[in-house]
Amino acid sequence: MTDVQDNIDVQDNEQKSRIEILVDGAVAGFVDYELEPEVISLTHTEIDGAYSGRGLAKKLVAGALEQVRSRGLSVRPVCPLVRKTIAEDTEHGYLDLVRLTDREEFDLPS
Repeated sequence: MTDVQDNIDVQDNEQKSRIEILVDGAVAGFVDYELEPEVISLTHTEIDGAYSGRGLAKKLVAGALEQVRSRGLSVRPVCPLVRKTIAEDTEHGYLDLVRLTDREEFDLPS
């Protein structure tokens, strides 16, 4: 569980091609990506061991997907955690971010 005193921010680090989660200004984790003109492949998610068990991976992936949505991009969920979040989080409706033509490849409903 996240300490309520933590200041958590999710932001794009374009120079490193990753979306990072910062806790009190320190990078606690990231999602690597490969950007193409209309689609972004989210390839790998990692949380620093010092921050594990605090729910940051879920917040990071949700923040990354919200950034994808705000940029009007489609997502290729190569990372298993991203794929799982898209499949299980019906509240935020992330499935619409995956093109119909990509859903079968990633074992997502059409």
